[in-house]
Parts: sequence; C-alpha cells; structure tokens
Amino acid sequence: MGVKDGRGPAEAAVQRSGIAKLFDFPEEGHTTISNKLDITAKMVLSQRQRDELNRAIADYLRSNGYEEAYSVFKKEAELDMNEELDKKYAGLLEKKWTSVIRLQKKVMELESKLNEAKEEFTSGGPLGQKRDPKEWIPRPPEKYALSGHRSPVTRVIFHPVFSVMVSASEDATIKVWDYETGDFERTLKGHTDSVQDISFDHSGKLLASCSADMTIKLWDFQGFECIRTMHGHDHNVSSVAIMPNGDHIVSASRDKTIKMWEVQTGYCVKTFTGHREWVRMVRPNQDGTLIASCSNDQTVRVWVVATKECKAELREHEHVVECISWAPESSYSSISEATGSETKKSGKPGPFLLSGSRDKTIKMWDVSTGMCLMTLVGHDNWVRGVLFHSGGKFILSCADDKTLRVWDYKNKRCMKTLNAHEHFVTSLDFHKTAPYVVTGSVDQTVKVWECR
Repeated sequence: MGVKDGRGPAEAAVQRSGIAKLFDFPEEGHTTISNKLDITAKMVLSQRQRDELNRAIADYLRSNGYEEAYSVFKKEAELDMNEELDKKYAGLLEKKWTSVIRLQKKVMELESKLNEAKEEFTSGGPLGQKRDPKEWIPRPPEKYALSGHRSPVTRVIFHPVFSVMVSASEDATIKVWDYETGDFERTLKGHTDSVQDISFDHSGKLLASCSADMTIKLWDFQGFECIRTMHGHDHNVSSVAIMPNGDHIVSASRDKTIKMWEVQTGYCVKTFTGHREWVRMVRPNQDGTLIASCSNDQTVRVWVVATKECKAELREHEHVVECISWAPESSYSSISEATGSETKKSGKPGPFLLSGSRDKTIKMWDVSTGMCLMTLVGHDNWVRGVLFHSGGKFILSCADDKTLRVWDYKNKRCMKTLNAHEHFVTSLDFHKTAPYVVTGSVDQTVKVWECR
C-alpha cells in the first residue's frame, strides 16, 4: 500500500480502527503514530505504563486484522511480542476502554449527586443555622441503597426501639437491616408467596406479617422465630397491623373482609364486612378504638372496633385507594389551622385521615364529619404510600412515578420532590424520633434517606 493524504499504512489503520479518536489524533499529519502515543503518554504515564499501553494497542491491531498496521506499529514502538506476553495483553485495550466508560458514567452520577447536595446545602439556610427537628425533611442523595431482595419490595418499616428496619418482598422473605450502618442482619423465611405487609407491636418484640399465601404470621423478633400462623382468609392477605394494646391483630384481604385476631391464641374474633372489592390496607388509630380501611371499591371506611359498625364511608377518589394513614395528634392544630375545620363540642379536633389513590391524588379527611378537607395533586402515577411527618407540619408520599414527595399541606403545595428509585416506589416510613426516612421499590432495593 502507498501513502495517502500524508498517512502511512499504520496511521491509516489506526485511524480506521478508532484508536486515533481515543488519543485525540488529528485526521491529517505526518507525525508517526508511535511518536503521537509517546507525546500523549509522557504527559500522564510512567515508562512501564507506556510499554503496557503500546503492547495492548499492538494486540488490538493484530487481533482485529490490521496486520500491516500491527507490523509497522510493532517496529516503530520497538516491541518484542511473544506468546506468553500475547496472553497477558489479549483484549486489554477493550477492557481498559470499557472501564473508562464505566468510570465516566460513575463520575457523571457523582457530579449530579454533588450538585444536588450543594443545592440542598445552600437552600437549607445560612451557615450555622440549624433546622428545627419538626421541619426535618429527607434530602438527596440517599444514605444507603440496600440490595438483597430478589423481587419487588412491598413494605418497609422502622423498628420502634432499635436502630433496625424491616422490609417485605414478593420474594416471600422478610429482611432485617441496620439503618445506621446499612448492614444486612438477617432474613426471616416462612411464607410461601409474596409478603404483602408487616407491622410491629409498640415494644418491637413482636412482628406480624401477611402474605399472598393467605396466612398471617406472628414472629418473636428477639429470637427471630415464627411463633404462630393464622389461617382464615379466603384470598391474598394484603395488609396487617398489630393493635396499639398489643393483644389483637387486624388484617385485610382480597376476600373483601377485615378480620381481627387474638395474639395469644391466634383465633379470629371479629370479621368486618362492607367493602365490595379487595381491601388494600387496614390501619388502627392511636388508641385502637377505630380502624380505617381502603379498597378497590374506591372508598375509605372507618370502623368502630367495639361494635364492628362502619362509622364513615369516605367517597371522593376516582380509582382504587391504595393506602391510608392516621394523623398523629401532634398535627391536629396544624391541620385545623390549615383547613379551618371546626372544633367539635368536645373541644378536641379530629381524628384526621390521609388516603392515597391510583387517581394520583392524596386526600385528607375529617373522620368526625366525613368531609374531604383537601386534595393534593402532583404525582404523575399511582400513589402507593402516604403518612404524616412526625412534626405534624408536612405530609410524605411515594408513588409509581418513582418519586418521594414532601408536601406543605398548609399551602397545599409539593415543597420537595426526590427522584427516589429506578422503578415504582411501593412503600415508605418515617422514623418517630430519628431523622430518617426509608423507601422500598419494585427495583428490589431499600433506600435510607437522612433528614435535615
């Protein structure tokens, strides 16, 4: 082959092979390739690294059929290649190149997170000014992203006493994690199908779980053993909660019923009927006199535990209601101020309830009147989790739009949106005393978010 455009065969082959772009060589010029590499390499590489790079390039040229370029390059770079060396450098250039691409991607991700952190730092107030714990909100990036589940995570909750949290998954397991260190602690196995919900008693000594295998299990959380399995539902058990007194468990099912179980014996002592379709979630209020439930029938119902009477049927959602949460008493004054709701004759406002739906909205209800006090709009997909901030001023929610949101309900606006996961966010929990939020997702990860 002759010389074309001032390039010899080695230069032409290297240009065709794409190596020129790697080292930013010009399209035209008379400087030899080895000299170009030498000039580039001298800037950053030691003699040994230069030699390794030359050998890797030689291997790349030869293995990709650029025989003439290989021959010229080998001569110019004064390389002595033998079979043993050939094996050592086989495919090395491609490996280095893919490593560079991976590192580049990681650097871009870290730069993005750093920019977010800078933004959070500058918007958090002047230096030295500390935010009131009642106004702590989750800040990106996440403190930990925990992997271990082999299927979507369905529920995440904090332990009421220890620095651990628990996650449930469609992989039929329950996992225990230390949220302060990010360490995985153990797996609880026993269910034979997707674990749908989990709940601690107030002491944290007992954990209840329910599953698509139609059972409810009670676990001794000190010995991590299943001490009781309850049968009685005729379909997928979608929700479970231990009552505040610790003596009973309530469960909700696709069989359209809510059942109450005695912890000591495992017997079903009450069945609440009224929902016309799958009951998605059930939650007791703070003193255990009422339970709230939500359903595919697009309603939220509030039941009097003592009489099994349906005290209120709340209808305003236009799709399946996925989640509910009672307002803590610490939020009552803020809610009354924000909504202008009247104080009852007893002089005590409330109780109040939140609901999240597949209609993409969050609603706040005054249970005593059955009135919808407000509707929060902003999520772009099904709302899967909702709860009050422990300080009472904010609402937190998660949804299938992959976000975790913080709402200033007094002004009916979303004040913070975190792109929390790579897939639908299925569950969240806010620690009662420590500055942490935890989320779970269809992407099979559990994430811990620090609040400040």
